[in-house]
Amino acid sequence: MAVGKSAIGRQLANHRAATFVDTDDLVVGQHGPIAEIFASRGEPAFREIEARAVAQAIEQSLGNSAVISLGGGAVLDSGTQQLLSRCMVVYLECDAATVAERIARNSVRPLLAGDAIGRWQTLFAARKPVYERLANLVLDVRSGTVPELTRRLENALQEYAAETAAVAPMPAATKKVD
Repeated sequence: MAVGKSAIGRQLANHRAATFVDTDDLVVGQHGPIAEIFASRGEPAFREIEARAVAQAIEQSLGNSAVISLGGGAVLDSGTQQLLSRCMVVYLECDAATVAERIARNSVRPLLAGDAIGRWQTLFAARKPVYERLANLVLDVRSGTVPELTRRLENALQEYAAETAAVAPMPAATKKVD
């Protein structure tokens, strides 16, 4: 939440000539503002809508080059976790000091009403183990501009692809049999 997923994701997609999908934008486009969904229907209804938006984004991106930005709590859904097991997942790691100013400027985050930083820290503590478990890569976003962070992510993705290609077995169709 407030770590730069949309900004970094959008720029990464642009650099890779890929489609960019922000699942929060899908939710808003189909159901209206997130704060209103929380207010009128509650968090459980929002999480169901969010899970469907994530599934839609992943399904539509299969076979295509896409960067999908998920809301910070989307990974708590077990169905979403299963879908993400088929994807390259990047966890943008940060801390409260990094996001404090962004959170202060954005008052439309329903889960951060009241003591925004305190609520962020509580939510982050609960979500962090899930983020770490699902992530193929972790990008520390505590310092750097969006372009710098995007370059670091690009490099990390290239290194990851090279490492996994080096240890992956040859495809069955080209595997040499004695």
